[in-house]
Amino acid sequence: MRTIYLLLLLATNVMFAQYTWAPQASIAANLNGQRFDDVFFLNENLGWAANGYYAAVYKTTDGGATWNLQLNNTMLGSHHYFRNIEFLDENIGFLGTLNGEFYKTLDGGATWNLVTISPNPPAICGLDCVGTSTIYGCGAYFSPAYIIKSTDSGVTWQFIDMSAYANALVEVLFIDETTGFASGNDATGSIILKTTDGGATWNTIFHGDVQGDYVWKLQILSSNPNVMFGAVESLAPHTGKLIQSTDAGVSWVTKDAPEAEIQAVGFTDANHGWMGGHDTGFYETFDAGTTWTNTTVGSNLNRIFFVNDNVAYACGTTIYKMTTTMATSNFQELARVPLKVVVSPNPVKDKLNVEVEFKGTDHLLMELYSVTGQFIKQLKLDAVDDACTKKYSFDFPYSNGAYYINLHTNTGRQSVKVIK
Repeated sequence: MRTIYLLLLLATNVMFAQYTWAPQASIAANLNGQRFDDVFFLNENLGWAANGYYAAVYKTTDGGATWNLQLNNTMLGSHHYFRNIEFLDENIGFLGTLNGEFYKTLDGGATWNLVTISPNPPAICGLDCVGTSTIYGCGAYFSPAYIIKSTDSGVTWQFIDMSAYANALVEVLFIDETTGFASGNDATGSIILKTTDGGATWNTIFHGDVQGDYVWKLQILSSNPNVMFGAVESLAPHTGKLIQSTDAGVSWVTKDAPEAEIQAVGFTDANHGWMGGHDTGFYETFDAGTTWTNTTVGSNLNRIFFVNDNVAYACGTTIYKMTTTMATSNFQELARVPLKVVVSPNPVKDKLNVEVEFKGTDHLLMELYSVTGQFIKQLKLDAVDDACTKKYSFDFPYSNGAYYINLHTNTGRQSVKVIK
């Protein structure tokens, strides 16, 4: 009996250890710890990747063995931040930015044209193509909350005001043309919304209780659509969370994630999966998030995309591919470089001055938190047109103690401690 048990244990360990992640040496890696914000595949061979801050689109037709540049800032003649990319088929695709511009291609990414939507969304933070002609999008992480929808392959669009349901939306994921989910946050914490009528009405099916948290990414398990996962991004001293439902979103189990700013989530089954975020690479779990192991692969992760149960890609400092062989690489992972922020005076008396050095066009959501992570006030919501240094000044009529200024921008979140 003991021999049989050991054989079963060995077989189980082999099954769990069959997947590893490897950086794709064939695609240009980001500089300065910036990230690829999205990756999308139609099948095992055909896919696209969107570089965020450096705004470039790459295409592969051989499963990531080679990648060809299709679009970048130089071709567009202006600076963009590419947030996401999604295709209906091998020809029709969509590219969301954080710069108030939304692009469409009809030739597989060879050429791109601006999409006109009224009112114009200031940013597209999430995209999902479903069926043969339906596309959903959402935004924005810095507010307001809205959904865009097309049922004719992107020829015409509907703008849906979601301010009654959320402050900000960052992800959409649909099961079919009418049933799907959107996630982000509201005034009291992270949320997941569900619609069964194509976005006409929505119900909240998950609600966190930490102000400033977001449900950043969602996954529906392809082998069992009743199993769902969400990555809850938080900020220190709070911990990010993995949330899981095994009944199609009716109830949720919450567990600690490997870092506060967790964003990417991807599971092969109900127990085995990975998470990562702005400050981490792939953390692996075999017990549905009860314990995590650092694989030491990857950095600055944003999305894990499953093509099928055995093929997956992820985006971070570069593009990563899930493989069944132990891959070796001399790729050097780079940590994200935060914005330069100067707070003065510190300790503060009655007036707080914050100076932020922006590297390019950006958005700033600046909030004040207590030292225990309790939200106090939104200090500033700002759109930044170009690389510059901006100065902000605020009255500080608060009691003596420690506080955190949290800055949420296109490239991540960071906090500065302030003493009064």
